[in-house]
Amino acid sequence: MRVLQVLEVSKILTSHLSRTHRPSASRQMSTAASSLKKSPIFRTLGLIGGKWIDAYDAKTIQVNNPSTGEIIAEVPFMGTLETNDAISSASDAFNSWSKLTAAERSKYLRKWYDLIMAHKEELGQLITLEQGKPLKEALGEVNYGASFIEFFAEEAKRIYGDIIPATLGDRRLFVLKQPVGVVGAITPWNFPLAMITRKVGPALACGCTVVVKPSELTPLTALATAELALQAGIPPGVINVVMGNATKIGDALLASTQVRKITFTGSTAVGKKLMAGAAETVKRVSLELGGNAPCIVFDDADLDVAVKGTLAAKFRNSGQTCVCANRVIVQEGIYEKFAEAFSKAVQNLQVGDGFTEGVVQGPLINEAAVQKVETFIQDAMSKGAKVLLGGKRHSLGMTFYEPTIVTDVKSEMLLASEEVFGPVAPILRFKTEEEAIHMANNTKAGLAAYIFTNNVQRTWRVSEALEYGLVGVNEGIISTEVAPFGGVKQSGLGREGSKYGIDEYLDVKYVCLGDMNRS
Repeated sequence: MRVLQVLEVSKILTSHLSRTHRPSASRQMSTAASSLKKSPIFRTLGLIGGKWIDAYDAKTIQVNNPSTGEIIAEVPFMGTLETNDAISSASDAFNSWSKLTAAERSKYLRKWYDLIMAHKEELGQLITLEQGKPLKEALGEVNYGASFIEFFAEEAKRIYGDIIPATLGDRRLFVLKQPVGVVGAITPWNFPLAMITRKVGPALACGCTVVVKPSELTPLTALATAELALQAGIPPGVINVVMGNATKIGDALLASTQVRKITFTGSTAVGKKLMAGAAETVKRVSLELGGNAPCIVFDDADLDVAVKGTLAAKFRNSGQTCVCANRVIVQEGIYEKFAEAFSKAVQNLQVGDGFTEGVVQGPLINEAAVQKVETFIQDAMSKGAKVLLGGKRHSLGMTFYEPTIVTDVKSEMLLASEEVFGPVAPILRFKTEEEAIHMANNTKAGLAAYIFTNNVQRTWRVSEALEYGLVGVNEGIISTEVAPFGGVKQSGLGREGSKYGIDEYLDVKYVCLGDMNRS
């Protein structure tokens, strides 16, 4: 069964280059690119069984800089055979890795964390180079990503079982928690480091081994992170990295009886296919899928706090995160004031390549992403919405898009009903608290939501009523390694991060000891 035929994003650049100019790379970008290619953590081959290898048929795929379109590197275009070998390698390594003590695995993870932080600047530059986000934001991702390795290095030593009072006097009952086995981890391009560490950290902590499939758009960060894992002494085969043909790699992971769990971050469409495919071998699945986050601003909100929080929730990573505010829902008493203040704040956002000082918004990942934004804007305008700010491609060309605010948005518009995944803030109007809750919940998604209010009672009422896995109150950036991350409804299954996240990689085994009264 071909389960990944719906790709996350098609990689289209050539047609766009014929219509817009190619920006020249900044001096900082050129210097960083040249320096990175000389770094020992810069890898361009797949990792199987501790060895760096090409695709068996020697096919490659280009990795482009979204700011300029320039080719950064070529990496192997792998498929079924390479993935099967990676699975076998992970399975072999599981036999020894799972038998190490928790303290031993903890030390390996801690060393890996230390190396990631020691190479923070290089990893941040690599993220900016292949993904496009501003360097400051990329460095923040390194901190965030590394925090999962540090947290689960500590949590590895706190995987506790249980003793159950027996119903019969000659029996003893206890519960063990054991690693599920080999894990297939499929990760997206928008957080090329953090989405890997958030999955691999807990998997390794409890004794699992992994086969990682990073996005073909941003594989270099994954490979550099894997190189640091090897430098940390993590044994060969514990971490394997394959990239290339998403359909064939995904099918191989799903078909293998050695792979006992799939963990995936990406679109709901692909997540559904993975879930269906996992049923063939009854694999466990963790799915962190798309969102349609409401950001509700009540009349009693602090205007400055609401503007600052909404700005962060909406425009981080150029609007390309699953928890971005996709709908800004504002109460009518503060609507005009908020729209004006928010517009002034958005006007000040500097767009450019991520290595330029002061830039807070980089390019979209590729041409397909820009075309999606354009489609959503055209749909909204055709149904009566008004563009208050932006609404078109940026003069920088390539895949840069102007930070955009759209008003008079209605629930039937694509901007309100689907995830735009771009720097577009649609503003909707509401009258009552009940109406706001209904508007917020009127979606198949249920990942993140945000509310701004100074009313404590309302905070509790609305937080409890929102059908979302995460709720931010008077704050636009809420993700942290110590809290559970995940959604409800069609935004996914399971949780990542925190003490709850490690349970996703553990099986619970009940053991009954009988005849205990015999001397």
